[in-house]
Amino acid sequence: MATTSRKHTHPLRTLVILGLVIVALFTMIGFSGVWSPKLGLDLRGGTTITLTASNVTGSGTVDPASLELARTIIQQRVDSIGVGESEVTTSGDRQIVVSVPNVQRDELVRMVGQTAQLYFRKVYAAEASTGGATQPSATASAQPTTEPSASPSATPNKRPMPGLPTPVPSPRPTAPSGQTTALADLLKWTPSDRDNSEFAAFQCDQPSPTPDVTDQPLITCDQTKSYKYLLGPVLIRGDQVTRAIAAVPQNSVSWVVELEFNSQGAADFQAVTAHLSGQTSPQNQFGIVLDGTVISAPSVGTEYSAGIAGGKAEISGSFTQKSAQELANVLTYGALPLSFEISSVDNVSAKLGGDQLQAGIIAGLIGLALVLAYSILYYRGLALVVSLSLVVAGALTWALVVLLGTSMGFALNLPGIAGAIVAIGVTADSFIIYFERIRDEVREGRSLRTAIETGWVRSRKTIVVADSVSLLSAVVLFVLAIGAVKGFAFTLGLTTLIDLAVVFFFTKPMMTLLGRTKFFGEGHRFSGFESEHMGASNPPLHNSRRTGAVVAGGEAR
Repeated sequence: MATTSRKHTHPLRTLVILGLVIVALFTMIGFSGVWSPKLGLDLRGGTTITLTASNVTGSGTVDPASLELARTIIQQRVDSIGVGESEVTTSGDRQIVVSVPNVQRDELVRMVGQTAQLYFRKVYAAEASTGGATQPSATASAQPTTEPSASPSATPNKRPMPGLPTPVPSPRPTAPSGQTTALADLLKWTPSDRDNSEFAAFQCDQPSPTPDVTDQPLITCDQTKSYKYLLGPVLIRGDQVTRAIAAVPQNSVSWVVELEFNSQGAADFQAVTAHLSGQTSPQNQFGIVLDGTVISAPSVGTEYSAGIAGGKAEISGSFTQKSAQELANVLTYGALPLSFEISSVDNVSAKLGGDQLQAGIIAGLIGLALVLAYSILYYRGLALVVSLSLVVAGALTWALVVLLGTSMGFALNLPGIAGAIVAIGVTADSFIIYFERIRDEVREGRSLRTAIETGWVRSRKTIVVADSVSLLSAVVLFVLAIGAVKGFAFTLGLTTLIDLAVVFFFTKPMMTLLGRTKFFGEGHRFSGFESEHMGASNPPLHNSRRTGAVVAGGEAR
């Protein structure tokens, strides 16, 4: 027994280390400036839409690449409204779940259900934006291919841009969006003083001052928000592109994007490239715009003064395989690559979310009060260990949930709160297993100090196994579940790990220290260690300070 007790000679050191860990976690929270957990959509209010792909193949499945591409396009649309903490995820093999806080049903349905707008516009001005990182300079050159082609740079916005062109006053078009205007007239369009002044004042960290309307100019930025553009009215629509693929041409080692247009698009493209080839930079560029953002802004060389005929073109530049494929996908799937039906729309008001959060907190407090009441009635003074252990577990849970929210985007939803409430019972189970094991050891005639140590050795295996089962259940549920249920699984798994840490590094050292005190060690009344309360038939436990002997149930140690 003496050997067993000597294995735990520094319980105070363990408690100090655990305290330092908790202090470090809350110090990190202080540096982040966020003291409350990130709340899920069901608690802070918003809208969730489930979209189901309707155009499946003959095998009844959806192409995973098309589903992921659709998810990316929808994510870009949702992000464009400037609402943080939105989520667009795939579910199963044909569903996309869109969750956006503080956005009402009609607005979100319109946004995710519309066809993506892909347009080709002439660039009238382009320069670096102070609202984004400056990109390094690069020079693009045109390389003819066996097919009639334009080979502009995929990233021409990286070259130094000259100042604004001399404006020629011109009224902004007032025709309704979607109304077509003769291409020759559109090519003669020039920006007005108003357009130039708005462009000069605009930075990429600001909302665009112009809407994405086909017959009006557009002031916008590239995807990296490094360069801003003043674009003219739409010259070619995305639906005129019939094919776009990423490829490596013969006798070349660089990736390019090959385009094919329909008959009308081919004619328009020849006229546009003939016009652009005679312009100076940056007005020899055309911006490829998806949902109001410049995806690429290639230029047309002077060798194409007659335009590019045949309805085929090639965009070359500093492409990688990935970037070339991404641009080809955008050009091919300007619209969503799949047709979707809205399967469900769920609204959660901010008030309803607040009511749910309040109800969850009340339920947790009731569960906590019941555990403490049981501990006081049954374990008496040992309820101090229970309460302090729950406080430590609560502090660790709060700190980790807040830090995971700021670093990884973990949001605490209502099922997650349910998982935290369940964890109170898991933690109580660990206490009961350990305390009851100590009582068994005392009934067998061991002293209190010995019972604390041997009871721990024999109970910790049971505690680890029980928590391992809970942890395994949480992992399996997290892998197989979808949507908000993952929050329950994640929180349950996290709190189970915290329970193991608290039992090993707080509850056990605290019991060892209390066993050395007079009130607990000598089995005073209401300590929870009195022999009659623990079922021992012999006189109460006590420590003899004069002899150093410990007597329990008549057995000398």
